[in-house]
Amino acid sequence: MAYVSRASSMESGPLPWRLKSYLDNLVDYFERPAFIDSDPIAACHWFDDPRDQEVIGLYAALLAWGRRATVLRKIEELCERMNQRPCAFVWNFDWGASAARLEGFKHRTFSSDDAIWFTSNLHLLLKKHKTVEAIFAADHRQNAPDPSRAIQGFSQRVMNASVETPTRLQKHLARPLHGSAAKRLCMYLRWMVRRGPVDLGLWQAIEPRQLVLPLDVHSGRQARSLGMLARRSNDWKAVRQLTRACRMLCPEDPARYDYAFFGLGINGEPPPHPAPIDSAASQAT
Repeated sequence: MAYVSRASSMESGPLPWRLKSYLDNLVDYFERPAFIDSDPIAACHWFDDPRDQEVIGLYAALLAWGRRATVLRKIEELCERMNQRPCAFVWNFDWGASAARLEGFKHRTFSSDDAIWFTSNLHLLLKKHKTVEAIFAADHRQNAPDPSRAIQGFSQRVMNASVETPTRLQKHLARPLHGSAAKRLCMYLRWMVRRGPVDLGLWQAIEPRQLVLPLDVHSGRQARSLGMLARRSNDWKAVRQLTRACRMLCPEDPARYDYAFFGLGINGEPPPHPAPIDSAASQAT
């Protein structure tokens, strides 16, 4: 289906609102059920039980780097190793048969040892907190401006679940308070918190208004081309800066614009866009 631009809607009015119309048009185009099958979020839609959805979604987000077709194949392999029951597999994990099921699994630098240790430690955390949502919520505050402490706390809790946890597992667990953009875990929270034709909206502990934009080299490039991001590094400060700009356009749901930046990134020659926005949000550091 060819993209249809609403360029005429950007010809009048204050620039931020012409930009909003442009980005909203992109969101409307890409945030559709057809998006699901070729994206890692598809793994969540393979299951009906919310507990399976949140568990496999976490693995899918951690594995979501590289070609999407390859990522989906690796998630399918992981589901097979988990007997198509991801929550039950983690909940009942043991260092005998369960660990053996994960032996040999690998995706890029995520090794079978990483898969085994992550699953073992997640098992311990689920036994304590009951759900993945509760693990994230343990360090989140209702009035928090963003989920940085929830993400930081989750990563630390996974690492601290066992005194024998190998330090190499840390490279797969983002720490925003140490500067990481935490792209994959921000994306995971979008899946779990927002409700729409793609995102599941399973969680209540974090609100859509508190979400931030998943930021990587592609979304950062598009945001800078639109004048919505001045910071050059793709770090947590840049995440906050871009999110502030998006909150100017949609305070209650800034992460919806992830679809717009994603769409621009894969669209080749993107539709015409307005001149860069000149706002305090884009100049903040």
